[in-house]
Amino acid sequence: MDLGCLRLSFVATLATFLFFHDFCACQKAAPKYSFMRNATAAKPVSYYEYIVIGGGTAGCPLAATLSQNASVLLLERGDSPYGNPNITNSGSFSAELADLSPTSPSQRFISEDGVISNRARVLGGGTCINAGFYTRAEPYYAREAGWDGRLVNESYQWVEKKVVFRPPMQRWQSALRDGLVEVGVLPYNGFTYDHLYGTKIGGTIIDQNNQRHTAADLLEYANPSGLTVLLHASVHKILFRNKGKARPVAHGVVFRDATGAEHIAYLRNGPKNEIIVSAGALGSPQLLMLSGVGPAEHLKAHNITVVLDQPLVGQGMSDNPMNAIFVPSPVPVEVSLLQVVGITQFGSYIEGASGVNFAGGSPSPRPYRGGFIFEKIVGPVSTGHLELRTRNPNDNPSVTFNYFKEPEDLQRCVQGISTIEKIIESKSFSKFKYDNMSVETLLNMTASMPLNLLPKHSNASTSLEQFCRDTVMTIWHYHGGCQVGKVVDHDYKVLGVDALRVVDGSTFYYSPGTNPQATVMMLGRYMGVRILRERLASNNSK
Repeated sequence: MDLGCLRLSFVATLATFLFFHDFCACQKAAPKYSFMRNATAAKPVSYYEYIVIGGGTAGCPLAATLSQNASVLLLERGDSPYGNPNITNSGSFSAELADLSPTSPSQRFISEDGVISNRARVLGGGTCINAGFYTRAEPYYAREAGWDGRLVNESYQWVEKKVVFRPPMQRWQSALRDGLVEVGVLPYNGFTYDHLYGTKIGGTIIDQNNQRHTAADLLEYANPSGLTVLLHASVHKILFRNKGKARPVAHGVVFRDATGAEHIAYLRNGPKNEIIVSAGALGSPQLLMLSGVGPAEHLKAHNITVVLDQPLVGQGMSDNPMNAIFVPSPVPVEVSLLQVVGITQFGSYIEGASGVNFAGGSPSPRPYRGGFIFEKIVGPVSTGHLELRTRNPNDNPSVTFNYFKEPEDLQRCVQGISTIEKIIESKSFSKFKYDNMSVETLLNMTASMPLNLLPKHSNASTSLEQFCRDTVMTIWHYHGGCQVGKVVDHDYKVLGVDALRVVDGSTFYYSPGTNPQATVMMLGRYMGVRILRERLASNNSK
């Protein structure tokens, strides 16, 4: 096995570690969605009041909400999460990450920085392939975004009633919590969804029966007569018309089913009918470019007709770097995913997960007894860009995140790793650390692991700056590419064209809270309510 394959395999197993929980094999009953079908059953031509592209973390709550008072088409390129034990039973997640087939719910990509990552390809989006941690955004996040505070809270609660639970706390996670408090990540805030400085237990989308819930469950709120969900529907292009208009107007989409057959869905006539892109931080800017909205010279290089020269599409791409220290344990530990977080004053979030068997790509897995304590920096400040590789929407675009390009990001990582070192040496965590293993030994052990495709340096254990650079990984919180004020306005309408919005994490300047899924689901519900209110106001004014 070559080094590249070894690294890819290791990251898959490490991701599995972060996502894994030793849950029972019982299946939760899948909802019987009468409105969900394979795209092969779609008509060649159809008409709707709203077309939502991407049935992910934002798209599902958005479509469910809009269906209450309009006809909605939700197009998802992947399959249903229901009936897939690798999704619903979190303990089976390793098979999903190892699946590199075109129909896998997890599509691997490697950034130009050399960091291995994944993007979702399944109804429910990233909520099907994440660590499950649920926590709201910082209080000021909503204010800076210009969101209505009351509706934000109502939208969070709408999500929480359906898919959020309190996690169990066993010995290793309790030791991490107590270690955070001991080293001064204060105060201890107990169990809460709120973003508060200090240490807390957060929510989870894993229920008491050890089954994963996802954004797809939010479709239970939908009006069945108002919604159509098509699976394996790959959108190739948004259609625009210019004739008689001051600027381009989105009026339809071209999508292909699993057999390659082409279908077209159009918007019905009506001033408030819209296409809404919720394809994620990679998919949304990619689709805009494929549809002719993007940097003109780049589009021309791919023989794409330019609808709107918009050089900021694909810019501002960011991914919060994650760095970890692996701590072998002299005693058995529970298998646990993210349950506790330390929210520091210096701009680093500290979390951990414990207890899994993995081998870093070796043929015969051997048991690892211990856990990872890792930190993710706030922001980040460093940004990159996204470009097309091909005209095929199923291919990954090229993306560069420029991890640690800005010194502020690197300094936050150093402070985060320094705090983790203190936790490891704390009295609270002593039971889960070998006395004869120094922090330097643990740093060397972690730095020697094939975490990414970056070159290694011999001084990684003596220079925390080098350790951060050498061991950088993703925590899958990448965002940007269609940012507010640059590509979309504060109502998420695409600038320069009509009847088109983007509602997902591609609009963010920085990742909300310690883990963004709560806010992305909230945003889908929030914007669905806002859009329906606009529709009602327009109808009442006639």
